[in-house]
Amino acid sequence: MKIKYTTLIVKDMDESIKFYTEVMGFEIDSQYDLGPAGNITLLKGEGKTMIEIIKNPVDKPGLYSIGMDVEDLDGTVKDLKSKGAKITMEPMKITVGNLAFIEDPNRVRIALIEHH
Repeated sequence: MKIKYTTLIVKDMDESIKFYTEVMGFEIDSQYDLGPAGNITLLKGEGKTMIEIIKNPVDKPGLYSIGMDVEDLDGTVKDLKSKGAKITMEPMKITVGNLAFIEDPNRVRIALIEHH
């Protein structure tokens, strides 16, 4: 597994974009308007690692999850279950592939993504 992105929930999208681009040196990769569900901006740093910032009416600002790329989501989830990992969302299809969530002992969400 390799870390692909970190997801942050933000209170002000424009302020956050300005910080990560002007101060931290990231570039906007893509943006998505989800209507009343919120907005997502993907920011690209060095290499292939990204930051995903989300503003929505539900979640409190802060670290939301760490996203990791996996080659075989079903196999990875099965392996992690056998090692005692807490699966908080079983694999499901999403636009870019398949997604599942696990939780570490500190209740940090880890998104496992198999891209198509």
